[in-house]
Amino acid sequence: MTHSLSIHLRQCSRTFAGGVVALYPLDLDIVAGETLVLLGPSGCGKTTTLRIISGLESPDAGGEVWFGDRDVTALPIEQRNVGMVFQNYALFPNMNVAENVAYGLRVQGIPKSDIRARVDEMLTMVDLLPLATRPVQALSGGQKQRVSLARALAARPKVLLFDEPLAALDVKLRDRLREDIGHLLRKLGMTAVYVTHDQQEAMALGDRIAVLERGRIAQIATPQAIYQHPATRFVADFVGAINCISAAQPGSPARYCRPEDIRLSEVTTGQRSGRIVGMQFLGASQRLLIDIGMDKPVQVECSARERWQPGQQVGMLINDDVLMNF
Repeated sequence: MTHSLSIHLRQCSRTFAGGVVALYPLDLDIVAGETLVLLGPSGCGKTTTLRIISGLESPDAGGEVWFGDRDVTALPIEQRNVGMVFQNYALFPNMNVAENVAYGLRVQGIPKSDIRARVDEMLTMVDLLPLATRPVQALSGGQKQRVSLARALAARPKVLLFDEPLAALDVKLRDRLREDIGHLLRKLGMTAVYVTHDQQEAMALGDRIAVLERGRIAQIATPQAIYQHPATRFVADFVGAINCISAAQPGSPARYCRPEDIRLSEVTTGQRSGRIVGMQFLGASQRLLIDIGMDKPVQVECSARERWQPGQQVGMLINDDVLMNF
């Protein structure tokens, strides 16, 4: 493929009609060859950021978009050499698989023999070569998304952009395709920006994750750092579940931990304890709800083979070094 490219946003904001701010002035540096995931709830600005990178959206006056050392702020999407993979596939229904992948190459005026070779290469890469002549209408959702990915890669873009590509798929298919995309991105070493509201997707695919909150980046870090050392309560709560185990007091913050950071035991003197008020069997694990006298029960994730009973008093062991203070 092509050499990877760094991306730099400088003071990129976006305000829509009526003064609605989708994105506050944003500085963002994306390292060449990395997969950066933009994660956050609906309306947080992640898709707007992606569209500014692609050229589908322009930043407000003063904002700049750089690909490497080239200012591309004024360039439309077709001059930025980016590949895009959308949630709704955006395939041509009147064309078969190979024709869809070849479309952009034909528009570029690439010779027919070169097109055929590149289409075969891309379809092999996404395990669809045997379906080259199949109408796209006859494909499953997962297969359509693979065609969309092959088409985006066929033009040999410098940057690959994903806008919630797996959101329309069922859970099992989503997990499989997520693994495939992750493997492909690592193999190609391309610069990729991936938008999702799914925390598991973000942690599985991202070299780094930028968590957005109301048009601003709340934290940008590796998946491990985001999960284990969230910068704010919003980040902690959005990326996984958290428990409040002691309320805020004047001059001191509230203390939180993750459900898997609590170990249950028989009650002993001087130990945190509570009463089991709910149980959910999840297959490999179980989730227990423990009333410790706070506003909400504490969630505990433990092995499904542990034997606990509703109403039982239990001791709680929490290592101090996993506690989060907000």
